[in-house]
Amino acid sequence: MIRRRSLLGGATALALAPAAPSIARAEQTPGITDKEIKFGNTYPYSGPASAYSAGGKTETAYFRMINEQGGINGRKLNFISYDDAYSPPKTVEQTRRLIEEDRVAFLFNPLGTPTNTAIYKYVNQKKVPQLFIASGADKWADYQEHPWTICWGMSYRIEARVYAKYILKNYPDVKIGILSQNDDYGKDYVLGMQDILGSRFSQVVRTTYETTDATVDSQLVSLKEAGVGLILTAAIPKFSAMIIRRMFDLDWKATHFITNPGASVGAVMQPAGPERAIGAISSTYLKDPTDPAWKDDADMIAWRAFMKKYNPDGDTDDGANVYAYGAADSLCWVLKACGNDLSRENIMRQALNMHGVHCPSLLPGMTINTSPTNYRPIRQLQLMRWTGKTWERFGELIEGAALT
Repeated sequence: MIRRRSLLGGATALALAPAAPSIARAEQTPGITDKEIKFGNTYPYSGPASAYSAGGKTETAYFRMINEQGGINGRKLNFISYDDAYSPPKTVEQTRRLIEEDRVAFLFNPLGTPTNTAIYKYVNQKKVPQLFIASGADKWADYQEHPWTICWGMSYRIEARVYAKYILKNYPDVKIGILSQNDDYGKDYVLGMQDILGSRFSQVVRTTYETTDATVDSQLVSLKEAGVGLILTAAIPKFSAMIIRRMFDLDWKATHFITNPGASVGAVMQPAGPERAIGAISSTYLKDPTDPAWKDDADMIAWRAFMKKYNPDGDTDDGANVYAYGAADSLCWVLKACGNDLSRENIMRQALNMHGVHCPSLLPGMTINTSPTNYRPIRQLQLMRWTGKTWERFGELIEGAALT
C-alpha cells in the first residue's frame, strides 16, 4: 500500500498568497480546513504499468516543496496517493476510500484510461472534481457527459490523427499495421488513424495485446509476415520496450511510430536498448529531459534543481517526471486562483478558467487553456524522431484543435 503526502510547487514562479480568514463555504467542503487542503489520487506503484509510478512520486515531492514554501493561500497540501496496480477494480476500491474515508476535497491526476473509466461515473455522481487526470482518452473532452472530470495531456485520438496525416503524406504506399492495448487507451489510437486514413484504413493490419500478456511475440511475428512496412504501437512503457526489443530481434525494419505515453527515454528507450529504435517517430508536448536543447532553459534548470533536492532517487531521463511536475504546477495555479473559496464548485470553476497559463513543462509557445466547453488543456504537439540518444523534434507545433 502506498500512501504519500506531498507539498511542492513549481520551482517556477508560483506566488504564494498570504493566509486569509477561512469562510464557511470552504469549511463545509470535505478535506478543507483553514490549515490544509486534502486531496488524492491512485497510481500504479505496482503491476504492469508501474513504470508510471515515477509520476506519483514526483507529485508527492512537488507538494512537499510547496508546503516548505508556505503552502497555498496559507494552507498546507495534504496529498494522499494509493497504489491501484493499474487494476480498475482496485481503482474503484481506493477511490471510494479517498472520497468516503479520507474525505478528500478532490482527485488529482489519477493515472490510466481503464482505471479512470472505472470511477468517473461514481466521481461525477458525488460531484467531486477529478482534475487533470493522467489519461488522454478523447472521451474526457465530453463536458456534458462528465462535467466534473477533466484531463491534462493531449487527446490520444488527436495524436493518432497527426500520425495518420504524416503517414499519408510521407508513406503513401506502405502497408500499415497497428498493435494496440486492448482497451479504451488503445482503441482511441485506432479510431484516430481511421478518422484520417479513410478508405485506406480497410487495408490496415490490426492486432492487440492484453496487459496480462507475457509477451507480444506472436502479434509482431504475424504483422511482419503480413508484409507490414510501417507500424503504430499504442502501448504502455513495459510493452513499448518489449516491442522495440522484439522488432530488433526479428530484424524487422518497419518504420515505427511509438505513441507518446510509451516513448519515455528513461522508462522505454533505454531499457529497450537505445540503438534498437533509431529512426522511430513519436510526438511530444513536453520538454524531453534528455534533449540538449533545454540545457539552459530556465524552467528545466529549475526542474533539475527540484529533482535533485526533493526527488533525488527519481530518474532525470524519465519524461514521466517532467509530466508530473507540469501537472502539479497546473493544480497549484488552480488552487491559488480559488483564493479562500475552496468549495468543490469553485475548484472546478477555476480549473475551467485557465487562459494562457504558463506551464514549465510545456514546449515553448504552448500554454494551458480551458473553458466550460474546453476540457482539453493541451491542444498542441510536435513530431520527433529517435536518434539513438534522444528524441529530436522536427516540424512546427501542430494545433490539435484543427484536427477535431
